[in-house]
Amino acid sequence: MGDRGREPGAAILSLDLGTRTGWALLGRDGSITSGSESFKPQRFEGGGMRYLRFKRWLTEVKQSADGLDAVYFEEVRRHAGVDAAHAYGGFMAQLTAWCEHHGIPYQGVPVGAIKKHATGKGNAAKQEMVAAMQALGFRPADDNEADALALLMWAIATQEVPA
Repeated sequence: MGDRGREPGAAILSLDLGTRTGWALLGRDGSITSGSESFKPQRFEGGGMRYLRFKRWLTEVKQSADGLDAVYFEEVRRHAGVDAAHAYGGFMAQLTAWCEHHGIPYQGVPVGAIKKHATGKGNAAKQEMVAAMQALGFRPADDNEADALALLMWAIATQEVPA
């Protein structure tokens, strides 16, 4: 990935929360990195271990970015399945508590706003989101990473971020 013409200085993390969490990071040098991370429960783990691993991962990202100036996450209003809704709620609770603890501003962004910014359609399909990010020169491995990249592009284009 590379520089998108933004002034260097701010570190922004965007997240598509879920068992497979997509992420994109604008580094202080203006570089953009992204990926997806699995927080699927392991065979011999208790139910809360995925959230502890998520919190540890957030801390690792923060350290690797030399701090974070803002965190944006996809705000999902409806899930097709109960398990996905429960997992999302758990990740969101951990994220918002972690941000509060570290004094990092955070904001949920409605899915439709992200999709409309990326594709021009508020109801774009997963493959359309991937294609939109590929058109910008990114190579998302899955739709979670594409959604996180689209959210980061939205944040860069629309939000004031302290430098």
